[in-house]
Amino acid sequence: MMTSRPLFKPLRILLSEGTSTSAREAVTLLGLAGHVVDVCDPAAAGLARFSRFVRRYRRCPGMRDDPLGFLRFIEGLLVTGDYDVLLPIHEQGFLFARAQERLRPLAGLALPSFASYRTAHSKAGFSRMLSELGLPQPETQIVASVDALRAAVRFPCIIKTTIGTASRGVWMVRNNADLTLAMKELEASNGFAGEVLVQARVAGATEKAQGVFCRGELVGFHVYRQLMEGAGGGDAIKRSVRRDRVRDDLAAIGRHLAWHGALSIDFIMSDDDSGPFYIDCNPRLVEPMAAYLAGVDLVDLLLRISLGETPDVAPATREDVVTHQAMQVLLGRAQRGGDRRDLLHICRDIWCRRGDYAGSTEELTPVRIDWLSAVPLVTTALLLVMSPRLSYALAKRGWGQHLLDIRSVAIIESETF
Repeated sequence: MMTSRPLFKPLRILLSEGTSTSAREAVTLLGLAGHVVDVCDPAAAGLARFSRFVRRYRRCPGMRDDPLGFLRFIEGLLVTGDYDVLLPIHEQGFLFARAQERLRPLAGLALPSFASYRTAHSKAGFSRMLSELGLPQPETQIVASVDALRAAVRFPCIIKTTIGTASRGVWMVRNNADLTLAMKELEASNGFAGEVLVQARVAGATEKAQGVFCRGELVGFHVYRQLMEGAGGGDAIKRSVRRDRVRDDLAAIGRHLAWHGALSIDFIMSDDDSGPFYIDCNPRLVEPMAAYLAGVDLVDLLLRISLGETPDVAPATREDVVTHQAMQVLLGRAQRGGDRRDLLHICRDIWCRRGDYAGSTEELTPVRIDWLSAVPLVTTALLLVMSPRLSYALAKRGWGQHLLDIRSVAIIESETF
């Protein structure tokens, strides 16, 4: 059983969304530490709604369609004085960084400057920063038109919009048919309203590094390798690894940006050992349970920094700690063509902790310590067993109003916001 002991008095936390896997895992860690957790989300039934650790789940305006309305809703809660910390676990950090002068007097908040946040949030901005710092990335071209995109493409490659999360706005292009589909979807989504990246494909394993920074200095760090891909490129099974080079590079990025708060990067460890190659940046804390199970509570560090503390540098996490997300395993297998028998076998193996799940710990829906988390897990399993094709619709529920798009980014960046 996972346990945690608070290192300071229990806090009153306002979590700014409750749909993402990152938010759901943060709820578990906050609850285990004894903190009081309230969640805001535009969805009626986000993942965080189903937790015994959530005191109150508040419906709010969607940041994507109404960023100003969402901000006013958050401010209205904070001015009551009921919260010690505002925790932007996902893309809400972009909005809060823009408005942090209004928010900081109301609650603890750990965010860098808006200029730094914009650099990390933009795929084009992150790529340019890597070039400036001399850090490795796949061969990359940044284009702004259909003709320039066609000229830049060399098969196989990855095409990315500069704004996007949860693998939205990303296309693997292996041939002309893939390119035609990517171009069609780019034009339909107004992708050329911003810059588009064309990156050479690097063969290797996907790994992700998570860091927490205090005024530009790295104080907490964890890396894991993706062992099994879930829906939308998510991590179904992970294993913690040690990457000293990546730690140094992430520390350099944080110092360059004077980062304050959580920052995560994705990279490829190439098959020919010439990596790492950095491919993406998330200016937030991504699924923190794996780090906790490997020995470092990144959420605790983030709370301390939010309150103005300067915490000691956390020790290195343990290697070879394996974790999984049963919902991601099921969704990913269904999307890869798994039938009902496959899905039932997976359910059996996860419950019995055998096969791929022997020695692995569930990180997203910890039913044994939070029985309410069984509701979305069992519902997902039953729906997929009835119809595996539902996996696409179920996965898209995570791409809701709590996320940004090109339009909402432009509104938040505008001088009149």
